[in-house]
Amino acid sequence: MNAKPRILVAGAGIGGLTLAALLFKRGFDVQVCEQARHIGEIGAGIQLSPNAVKVLRTLGLEEEVNACAFAPLAFTGFDWRSGKQLYRTPIKESYEERYGAPYFHIHRADIHRILKSAVPSEAVKLGARVEDLRSDGDHVIAQMADGSQLTANVIVGADGIHSAVRKYLHGDAPPRFTGNICWRGMVQTKDLPPGHIPPTASNWLGPHGHVVHYYVRGGQAVNFVAILETDDWTEESWTTPSSVEELKRAFQGWHPRLQTLFDHAGEVYRWGLFDRDPLPSWSRGRVTLLGDAAHPMLPFLAQGAGQAIEDAYALSEWLSARPEDPVSALQMYEAERRGRTARVQLGARARGRTVHLASAWARFKRNLGFRWQALRDPAATSHQAEWIYSHDVTTLTRGQS
Repeated sequence: MNAKPRILVAGAGIGGLTLAALLFKRGFDVQVCEQARHIGEIGAGIQLSPNAVKVLRTLGLEEEVNACAFAPLAFTGFDWRSGKQLYRTPIKESYEERYGAPYFHIHRADIHRILKSAVPSEAVKLGARVEDLRSDGDHVIAQMADGSQLTANVIVGADGIHSAVRKYLHGDAPPRFTGNICWRGMVQTKDLPPGHIPPTASNWLGPHGHVVHYYVRGGQAVNFVAILETDDWTEESWTTPSSVEELKRAFQGWHPRLQTLFDHAGEVYRWGLFDRDPLPSWSRGRVTLLGDAAHPMLPFLAQGAGQAIEDAYALSEWLSARPEDPVSALQMYEAERRGRTARVQLGARARGRTVHLASAWARFKRNLGFRWQALRDPAATSHQAEWIYSHDVTTLTRGQS
């Protein structure tokens, strides 16, 4: 085998492309397979917290991200009906100093484009879906949907919540429907009344649901995500069309500022929120998982992309530290990452319960807690996520021992 193993990455999402870019930078031979025949613009925003930005910085991409992202002034919470501000936590003025990197909102298509530009175009194969795997000595053979086969020394499943690589490792157990459905949309800022949306990460908290909105693309557009609890199963696809009318029926009675935002959404999509329990293991032999394939999580901590990016850095470092023993490298990667991502998974579930309180009395007590915390420390709500944001995967020591 060559000094560095050949790596096959299944999935060209944020985690898969981050891993590929990091491995190419370290001199690995990498092939990325993506089942989609073309990578289009998914009209959705994501949040990049400091723990993720630190990794992008090592790739020299922070400046490019900053040029097309939006740095919010604060986290703000509002009452669903009255619009009363429940909390305000400064971000822009303090996060660089406190956590070592800024906090960004970015259009998913923009971060995807930036990461793709860091990977040689010939290394990304579209319309290539992994269906099954087979081990053969110091190689793993990927059986593709078109009947072809690809061979590598290591295969990484970054192929999402319905991962074929995960199925190979753990069987075909379906993900769990969480009882939440989600609408998303994008609104052009010029179509809204001036000053209608504050330059913050805004979270409207209501009974059985919440709405988040924030700017992307330097403030040119507003991304919103509206989540509501339901007993009905619904589709998982991000591209299932809905309508403004359906969205407004679901959020009838919520604040007029939200209704105006919804009215200006050009396209609205709806999907169900699914997740899985933390896995007992991610790896077997020369095969491992990354991102949603390993630890799908609900969006309530805004860490899906961030944890996948952290995974990518840790895996690239362990493969670099032990190129002659990739099996051991995967074991060390899993040992480093599995506990942290499980904590984030379960923390996201718990946060969902906090923001969706059904009882008016329970919401009153929660909101009173926000006010008390703010009196003691204006950044108190941020401190609850300090263990996430302060983590720096790029400074951990990894070696041969």
